[in-house]
Amino acid sequence: MITVKKRNREEIIRSLKAGVVPKTGLKHILVNRVQEIRQIKKDCVMVVDGSSTVRFVVGDYGSGKTFFLNLSRLIAFANNLVVMRADLAPNRRLYSTDGKARALYAEMTHNLATRSKPAGMAITSIVGQFVNKARAQAEKEGVTTSEIIRQQTAELEEFTNGYDFAKVVDSYWQGFDQGNDDLKNAALRWLRAEYSTKTDARNDLGVRTIISDANIYDHLKLMSSFVRLAGYNGLIVLLDELTVLYKLASSQSRTSNYEQILRIVNDVLQGSASHIGFLFGGTNEFLSDQRRGLFSYKALQQRLADNTFVQDGLVDFSGPVIRLNNLNKEEFYTLLHNVRHVFQSNNSMSLPDEALKDFMSHCQKRVGSEYFQTPRNSIKAFADFLAILEQNPQTNWRQLLNKVDVVSDKNGDE
Repeated sequence: MITVKKRNREEIIRSLKAGVVPKTGLKHILVNRVQEIRQIKKDCVMVVDGSSTVRFVVGDYGSGKTFFLNLSRLIAFANNLVVMRADLAPNRRLYSTDGKARALYAEMTHNLATRSKPAGMAITSIVGQFVNKARAQAEKEGVTTSEIIRQQTAELEEFTNGYDFAKVVDSYWQGFDQGNDDLKNAALRWLRAEYSTKTDARNDLGVRTIISDANIYDHLKLMSSFVRLAGYNGLIVLLDELTVLYKLASSQSRTSNYEQILRIVNDVLQGSASHIGFLFGGTNEFLSDQRRGLFSYKALQQRLADNTFVQDGLVDFSGPVIRLNNLNKEEFYTLLHNVRHVFQSNNSMSLPDEALKDFMSHCQKRVGSEYFQTPRNSIKAFADFLAILEQNPQTNWRQLLNKVDVVSDKNGDE
């Protein structure tokens, strides 16, 4: 098996013990998903080549949607793509008139990440990288850096608010060149959607627009073009927990948010967007419920419906929807095997295969026959189990196993 680096080992173990999906080292615990991963790799190549993609990653609670989105994030990094990510929440939506959509964009920008800055907060380094390239070219051509910035950002003016976006980037350079930290910070605040009024933005930066509820999708397309100017291959947008929209009490609010999703889907399917990919994560109900889900909006139901020829084990990943099936017993056993490998990678402990089978039997007795289908808490308990054995080598695993309690988790996601 692949050697686990010490740093990755500690991060994986810490995440598993907390019951959350690790952000690094996912390849060490990956189970199945070969065809799905192959498709995401193809999607990333399409974005690099100038196309656009949209995917709806759906499945039951515990099917691994968040894990799959995190893995997609790493695939994007490998293709020199920038990733913007956020979870939808009651105060973060795709459409609103009271700041919730702007809050979603601000969260995406906060989590904006590159391969060299995978933890997020990469907007400063991306703008800085663009400015440094412009300055180097200006010195070579004997012109001002602002002239080069204006030349290179001219293509952004084709987009809504593109002129102001380019002006804000130049303001960042002016602040950098003049040692004016207030101007630099104001430019970053604008790019992070932290201005709530146009008046403040005009006073600080001389622009007439801000990133608002009404234009977050336009700014995602702007960002996809800008990151290419900075030297990246495009942008991937990951939005998880879209089930929040399904749970909205107001049918008008749901419809307005679904209309925003339809706009994105139409742009992608019609080739009106470039160098940008979208991955949406949600439950089966969020997609298929014809009363409250996406399928309640007829235009989306038409575009996202399954291929009617998919049956009897056949698959089709050419459509926008990727359905993640829950793990079966064999795959759950492989997952336990992989987690054990991570723990044993520092040679501080050893656990026989017999213990994995006994742990599965233990889970079945405590949780029920479907324990392997929603494995988050079972894996958390297994990580706790291994941690005790690692730190207490004199402990008998059989005796300890009877003390481990595993709680069913059918209302959480992973």
